[in-house]
Amino acid sequence: MIEIERKYIIKMPDIDCIRGSEGFSESEILQIYINSESSVTRRIRRRVFPYGTVYTETKKRRIDKMSAVEEEREISENEFNLLCESIKQGTVPIKKTRYTFSYHGKVFEIDVYPEWKSTCILETELSARDEKVDFPSFILILEEVTGNPAYSNAGMARLFPQERLI
Repeated sequence: MIEIERKYIIKMPDIDCIRGSEGFSESEILQIYINSESSVTRRIRRRVFPYGTVYTETKKRRIDKMSAVEEEREISENEFNLLCESIKQGTVPIKKTRYTFSYHGKVFEIDVYPEWKSTCILETELSARDEKVDFPSFILILEEVTGNPAYSNAGMARLFPQERLI
């Protein structure tokens, strides 16, 4: 599957505004980058929802700054624990809370990191590269960081960036 997405640094929104949104979900994520061939980014993820835990392995092959070929499969807790031992040298696990919601037919994901207090990351997938994104009024975009390697999750696992001052 080809994934086309855009990524933004946003001011931390009022989470209660999001909770009332269509398609709302909240999860705690532990994401670990593991060893892979050089042209592929490989990660495992534990995602804890109120109803249970989901474990996945994802392989991404970047096409350009906005898109990648992505393969994802669900794995068992045991496989997740075994793969944790293959953490890529020079990286650390990423912890974040993800809030997902829909707005005007588009799915948005807000990732809140414990390292930042007043900002977070917003991602949305597009159906076309030139698709216009309509943001809810409670979202304040500070900067688009699509394609900026410092704000890719793989980059953040190597060196977590300082919080952008507002």
